[in-house]
Amino acid sequence: MRIVIADDSVLLREGLQLLVAEAGHEVVAAVGDGPSMVEATLSLRPDVAIVDVRMPPSNTDEGLRAAVEVRRQWPAAKVMVLSQYVEVSYAEELFASGAGGVGYLLKDRVSAIDNFLDGLEQVAAGGTVLDPQVVAQLMLRRGSGGPIGSLTPREVEVLSLMAEGRSNASIAEALVVSHGAVEKHTQRIFAKLDLPPDDSQHRRVLAVLAFLRA
Repeated sequence: MRIVIADDSVLLREGLQLLVAEAGHEVVAAVGDGPSMVEATLSLRPDVAIVDVRMPPSNTDEGLRAAVEVRRQWPAAKVMVLSQYVEVSYAEELFASGAGGVGYLLKDRVSAIDNFLDGLEQVAAGGTVLDPQVVAQLMLRRGSGGPIGSLTPREVEVLSLMAEGRSNASIAEALVVSHGAVEKHTQRIFAKLDLPPDDSQHRRVLAVLAFLRA
């Protein structure tokens, strides 16, 4: 993969470069502020951009703003946003376009290298990846109404793990059930959310977006 990295911390920026390079990927640009991230991503068109939420010049949510701006100008852009803290509102804004190819992870997850790289590859492939802590907060505030409210507790578990970017095989392992059982649950989830047969990845993205907005 060709990757753009945007983080104002030189240490983390260089660490991410080393991590992805050792995994066989190419870092085409490494920048330290929001405007530079937008410029580099739009000009170089990487397979995925990794961006910190808080960067200069505002040091608030500049990275998020940059990611949203990139996707506004280039809807096909794939972006993995890293944050120090859980902010569900950030995830909602990032996913608001309704398209896949978006991830939102806490920086702590980077230390789980294999999981981080797997999530990065899923985002680059058009999937969605939400940090487990973001999913946990969404679960706490989830209402009982609407299509999401019609899901069984097991279906909610499956959808929560789907939101984390897990494959059916990974979900089966986490829930200690068969792959076939997970497939049946996912099909029932798609039916209850009124997602007709389509590209499998596309339906998974739409299901996760419905969960995010519930």
